[in-house]
Amino acid sequence: MKSIKDLQKIKEQMLEEIQLREKDPGNIQVEVGMGTCGIASGAREVMQALLDEVTKRNLTKVRVVQTGCIGMCAEEPLVIIKQPGKEDVVYGNLDENAARQIVVQHLVNGTPAQEWVINE
Repeated sequence: MKSIKDLQKIKEQMLEEIQLREKDPGNIQVEVGMGTCGIASGAREVMQALLDEVTKRNLTKVRVVQTGCIGMCAEEPLVIIKQPGKEDVVYGNLDENAARQIVVQHLVNGTPAQEWVINE
């Protein structure tokens, strides 16, 4: 950071990320399991990849939030996508690349990414 302008840019980026984490029942909600097992398996990196991809694609009706343990430790990191009027989709065994592909395939194109779906 070299100037007030740099600080302002950092502030704006952080505010955008905070907005992506706020819950809104009318929007698509992406929940990332951030229990101890999830974090140990890479959930932080998955969450950051989701946030980056949602921001990059300007998906304003998508909220990325963290939740506690989802209960399927062997499948961590876990992500649940909740869309109004649709059945929840649970994804497991994710990494950053998978998270980015899920944003494109599920949130942009509207088709669950079957490769990582674990709740069928």
